Amino acid sequence: MLGEKQRLFVRLVGKLLTYSYAIGYELTFGEAFRTKEQAAWNAQRAGTGIVNSLHCQRLAIDLNLFINGVFQTDSAAHQPLGAYWKTLDPLCRWGGDFVRPDGNHYSLEHEGVK
Repeated sequence: MLGEKQRLFVRLVGKLLTYSYAIGYELTFGEAFRTKEQAAWNAQRAGTGIVNSLHCQRLAIDLNLFINGVFQTDSAAHQPLGAYWKTLDPLCRWGGDFVRPDGNHYSLEHEGVK
């Protein structure tokens, strides 16, 4: 089941990348995989206590967004990509919808983790 979701996730990310460039956005990769130690460090740094990261399951990616060559740090700038991402599969989750917005985060829900 996890392997099937990982392969689906890669296909969906490919669609998101293609869409991004079609609307004139550019991207670079942020984190696509984290070790459990990295997830624990990130959770401590962010103060979230969330260590069950989908990055550890290879079901999440952070994308760095550039519009007209300018790096976007505001979650709202990712909104068109987040909206598109959520249309690709019922399990697609966008970090801009989180209680603590994380607009550059795109994931595939797994075992209740978003």
